[in-house]
Amino acid sequence: MKKRRFLSVLGMIGLAAALLISGCSSQSSTQQGDKVELYMGYSSDPPTKKKMEEIIAKFEQSHPHIKIKTMTAPYDDFYQKLTTQIAAGNAPDLWQSDGTKVFGYAQRGAILDITDYVTKEISKEELNGLEFNKDSDGKYWGVPQGIQVGALFYNKDLFDKAGVPYPTADWTWDDLKAASVKLTLDANGKNADDPAFDKKSVKQYGFAFFGSSRGAFNILKAYGGGVLDPTLTKSIINSPENKKAVEWMVDGMQRKLFPNPADLKAFQSNFKAFLSGAVAMQIDIYAATTSMNGAGLNYDVAPMPKGPDGKRFAPVIANSWVINKKAEEQKVKAAKEWITYWTTSDEAQKEWTEVGEAIPVKKSVANSEMFLNPATKPENKKVFLDTLEFAGTIDTNAVFTEWVKVFTDNLAELFMDKYGTDEFITKTDQGIQKVLDDFFKKQ
Repeated sequence: MKKRRFLSVLGMIGLAAALLISGCSSQSSTQQGDKVELYMGYSSDPPTKKKMEEIIAKFEQSHPHIKIKTMTAPYDDFYQKLTTQIAAGNAPDLWQSDGTKVFGYAQRGAILDITDYVTKEISKEELNGLEFNKDSDGKYWGVPQGIQVGALFYNKDLFDKAGVPYPTADWTWDDLKAASVKLTLDANGKNADDPAFDKKSVKQYGFAFFGSSRGAFNILKAYGGGVLDPTLTKSIINSPENKKAVEWMVDGMQRKLFPNPADLKAFQSNFKAFLSGAVAMQIDIYAATTSMNGAGLNYDVAPMPKGPDGKRFAPVIANSWVINKKAEEQKVKAAKEWITYWTTSDEAQKEWTEVGEAIPVKKSVANSEMFLNPATKPENKKVFLDTLEFAGTIDTNAVFTEWVKVFTDNLAELFMDKYGTDEFITKTDQGIQKVLDDFFKKQ
């Protein structure tokens, strides 16, 4: 009897020990299970890759339950690979999207609607550019990683030589054209205001524009026009406001104040015209400051000029963190922790600012001496922050690349005198609407 009781007690002790061991194993298993590997993608060059790795290491240190695995490559390679991954269903859980691609990913069903997270956990008062990822239905699809906004870049040396005052915040597009007349020089040094000016031998232009964010789109908007309606599904090219803006551009091209597409080709790259000192003014975004500083240009920036009715427009590209629609719940949660860390950590924001790639998304850092430091060009960096008040997206959608090609190809033919303004308006309106209908009417 005593032996049976002893065995019974021994059994209970054994069971308790087993449960204790089991409990420890269970707790260990839970902790192991809570460890999340977050697959993150971003485009990079050597400096940005190094800095991103440093920021990731600090994030992992403060968030030991998350391990980040990365996929990165230079811009073109990165987005090519990402497109393949999305199609194959193995894209990163979280990626840094070019600002022109966010709505495209959303309309193609590749990324998660994060409206609840943005409205409940992100402070609009503390962050730049949050509204640029909100669609016409009020849904948020990304959180800014870095902001690019356009401004009027001008070469101070060329202005000084011509005796032309620098651009101001009061400038209209007509003021810009009037200054361009003084700043455009032929091979004999005659400016475009001189009766002896030779349009066939221009060596210096007053102003250059090209592409989407640096191009005609901004002038159309300032004149009260534009390319797409707010739903991003309908062309609004055919309008009196756009016609006035196009006529303003054509006049500058015909007077050779602005280089036409053939003139720009002579520089091998559209960007080299301003960088080489052959153009006095150019629309560009903050990221251009890196190459301009590298070229040693003596330049500064001013707000984009106003249109006839005082309307001002500047392009904005809010490069953003977006979350894969197919990501598992645990990874979505980890992705949001990374985004919160990126947007609220002074240390992360300051470190990324050092790279000089974009305007910081955290307002307190963007308004700090670190970013606004006048000892580095451009001196008037605050222009970029003030410009956010009237900046807008460049009508990006799922077929952005396609409609921009129609727009720019037709514009190039107009500027090369292959047809007139009315024909450009009609042809472009029909061409863009076809691109939009081919995609959206199949959705």
